[in-house]
Amino acid sequence: MTTSRYHLVCPVCSTQFDPALPQTFCARCSSPILAHYDRVHITLTPEVVSSRPRGIWRWRELLPVNDPANFLTLGEGDSPLLPLDNIGKHLGYEALFAKDESNHATASFKARGMVVAISKAVELGLREFVIPTAGNAGGALAAYAARAGLRAHVYMPADTPIANQVEVKMTGADLVLVDGLINDAARLAKLAALANNWFDVSTFKEPFRVEGKKTMGYELAEAFNWTLPDVILYPTGGGTGLVGMWKAFKELEHLGWIGSARPRMVSVQAAGCAPVVRAFQYGAERCEVWPNASTLASGLRVPSVFADRLILQALHESHGTALTVTDEEILQSQAELAASEGIFAAPEGAATLAALKHLIQDRWVKPHEKIVLFNTGSGLKYVK
Repeated sequence: MTTSRYHLVCPVCSTQFDPALPQTFCARCSSPILAHYDRVHITLTPEVVSSRPRGIWRWRELLPVNDPANFLTLGEGDSPLLPLDNIGKHLGYEALFAKDESNHATASFKARGMVVAISKAVELGLREFVIPTAGNAGGALAAYAARAGLRAHVYMPADTPIANQVEVKMTGADLVLVDGLINDAARLAKLAALANNWFDVSTFKEPFRVEGKKTMGYELAEAFNWTLPDVILYPTGGGTGLVGMWKAFKELEHLGWIGSARPRMVSVQAAGCAPVVRAFQYGAERCEVWPNASTLASGLRVPSVFADRLILQALHESHGTALTVTDEEILQSQAELAASEGIFAAPEGAATLAALKHLIQDRWVKPHEKIVLFNTGSGLKYVK
């Protein structure tokens, strides 16, 4: 196996995979594989990373791309952490924040994962990609493939918001609209990948999108002066952001940058598609496929969750929870964020405010706690 500053490991069976070759997932365990960085190769300090120009690649020692010549960028990373003073005052919570991921080039947090995945793919010599998507991941793949001069094929449900469809077409990718949900798109994308030797960058079906997403956790720790908030509410479809941040916190503690204290992680799903919530509430180890999934938040309409074990592990280890909100509550919270704070959030992001109100009612959170809501994208991408 080739020597590397990181190694790829299945978290279920501990099998290692060669990082010098393109990798997908552990077929034996049906599990994602994760990158583990060797501390001996990391000389980065908080002072150095904070002094570098803004952007995702200031964390490069903790990312898998070896040669800076392969770093792609469209200006992603370093999204603002915004105090929600008006809503916080109304709710009686003094330290309420939103991490607003709508400022990326593709207007969603998906840019973080895709820039790292495609940069690494370039380094590994891959040239053509396929993805099933609920919308934003497909747009991000199309954009970074265009940036790299590579080919992308995007399979998405036919009822995906029109902005997502236009984005994919405008950035030169091949768009295939599918009758059904993202799992139906995934089935067709997998067949196309096998038939054409395209590399599949589906959620957790390759190991590097989560590496880009974890930088949200790094940025949070830096913003709070190398401490962490008490509670994080995250909208959960495939779960890459939640798992990525939990991974980031462990890495920062391993480096000695933060202590052992962790936020309570909250997975927020739509009432019409909640496989993680159901599994968490019943104490199950795996999520079952959610039948007849339906919600206006297309990023939450993910009936089959491949990284279910990792998501549930993060919730349990953090003493967190999982809950659902209705589409009506999402729309109400979307309007409230816009009118009260000037943030036109994606429905998925608005779901976290709706969920927070339930947690307040249940007294699961306390007024003095530092609470971060994640807005994963721009509401503009959902305008009809």
